[in-house]
Amino acid sequence: MKNKFLLTIFILCAIQTSKAQEQTFNLTVNISGLNSSDGNLLVGIYNKKESFLKKPIKSTIIKIENKKALVLFRNLPKGIYAVSFVHDENDNKKMDTNFIGIPKEDYGCSNNAIGFMGPPKYKDAKFVLEEDKTIEINL
Repeated sequence: MKNKFLLTIFILCAIQTSKAQEQTFNLTVNISGLNSSDGNLLVGIYNKKESFLKKPIKSTIIKIENKKALVLFRNLPKGIYAVSFVHDENDNKKMDTNFIGIPKEDYGCSNNAIGFMGPPKYKDAKFVLEEDKTIEINL
């Protein structure tokens, strides 16, 4: 009985150690071609189709310089991701649209994905992260 208990403890410790050593990567996102340097960029990263453009796993607000911005997401586990941003020119923390829902402010997604009669799709914006990576989003 004592040996089974010790074996169980050993296995649990080994599992915890392997989880702690899970490899993570950094993702750099270069965004360029913005209309102005006013306001900020609201940038999010997603890892599921269901949450794409709704609930990012990580998000940040970045200052714009010379109509460009650089975003760094650190310590992301290997996986499939998509990135989106909104240029919040008036700093109201949301995307402004006209009366029929067309965005008034710049926006973009990884792979420079664009939507047809609606927002971009996750399948068009997704990419694999399995090493440190830099992606470009150009308007």
